[in-house]
Amino acid sequence: MNERLVVVVGYDDAELIEIAAVTTSLGMANKIGSPREPYRTAFVTPGARQITLPTGLALAGGDALERITGPFDTVVVAGGWGHRRAADDPLIVAHVRRIARESRRVASVCTGAAILAAAGLLDGHRVTTHWRWAGDLAARHPEVSVDPGPIYIRDGDLVTSAGVTSALDLSMALIQEDHGPELARRVARELVIYLQRPGNQAQMSMFTAAPPPGNDLVRRVVDHVGCHLGDDLSTTALAAVAGVSARHLTRLFLAELGQTPGQYVRRTRLEAAAHLVAGTSLTMPAVAARCGFGSAETLRQAFVGAYGVAPSHYRNTHAHSRPG
Repeated sequence: MNERLVVVVGYDDAELIEIAAVTTSLGMANKIGSPREPYRTAFVTPGARQITLPTGLALAGGDALERITGPFDTVVVAGGWGHRRAADDPLIVAHVRRIARESRRVASVCTGAAILAAAGLLDGHRVTTHWRWAGDLAARHPEVSVDPGPIYIRDGDLVTSAGVTSALDLSMALIQEDHGPELARRVARELVIYLQRPGNQAQMSMFTAAPPPGNDLVRRVVDHVGCHLGDDLSTTALAAVAGVSARHLTRLFLAELGQTPGQYVRRTRLEAAAHLVAGTSLTMPAVAARCGFGSAETLRQAFVGAYGVAPSHYRNTHAHSRPG
């Protein structure tokens, strides 16, 4: 029986959730799937030392990063608040570079991408990371194409994922790639998680991304948009709701949300449509009407522009119940 040796790299102030999401998912695949090529996971730290975590907990080191040798199936570098120190540590960077060269596939979770970038492993690649750190990664490594939008990006044998719980999405994608969709579905059910968000689904969402605007007027308009997606939501119409000029409303939106009213409306409609497409059995014309797209074709064009796929394909990649 051949094993798939997966090395997970940790360091001081790495994020425990990201480490555990990967190791637990792969371990569950072994437990319930009995694959012909089971995973063997090695957790490595510098010097095999116990590492401290941002929560105040400590995690015992397994193997020493400096001593582990390949070949490996996959190397996964976790992120965390300590990623900058790790990326500035010549020893960590050198050995991550070494073991990556001995691996079939290399991956990072969240800000673990900074360590891969410091090792020169992301040069010329399109990658993602946690949205909050995407600008920092791009500024430090201009030779890397950083896209803060997707949950994860596969570029050849390199896979980078977004923040924290996207480690689960990454793990499901790897399991599906290695052992097929049925085992990935079984693991997702066992872990009680959403099967697999498409990699190009946005990290940020109107449902979770930002706190309510501090400006009462902008907050009132935002609430109106969320409750009236099928209505006229032009900037002129929204300005009338707010009782100000369209120009003044635009200035307020830019100051509070960093986008124009029109941009906010388009994004909100699209994300609401994505939730209806994925979570209900409504027809595409019905989704379009509810979310203010006017027609199924307009909805399709918006999906292709934002996600790179048609709404029907987007629905097919979501395997959760649709109450209607």
